[in-house]
Amino acid sequence: MAVRVLQHSTKKMAIQTLNDHIEITPGVVGGKPRIAGRRITVQNIVIWHERMGRGADEIATEYDLTLSDVYAALAYYYDHREEIDQSIREGEAFAEAMRAKTPSKVKEKLHGRSA
Repeated sequence: MAVRVLQHSTKKMAIQTLNDHIEITPGVVGGKPRIAGRRITVQNIVIWHERMGRGADEIATEYDLTLSDVYAALAYYYDHREEIDQSIREGEAFAEAMRAKTPSKVKEKLHGRSA
């Protein structure tokens, strides 16, 4: 019985620790989960770490975060992977649609010179 209480207590402590680092506030960064007190989203951390290959210490140093903040964001991501991956895909689709709608002025100028 003592083991169950210890496991429950440990799980409760882990959840509280995650809550200390990650918050969701309607109206702030679109209501996305973010580092507490910052506008850096879990999604930002995931892209920098998982897609760009940046280390947790590198992210923490560059954005003045603690390693606990970065690892809490990654833990949150792994617990909510499907929804955050979907949000990333939606953002990429939106960006692609905007690129298609809005021609690049630089490309226009470069193509104008070569013609």
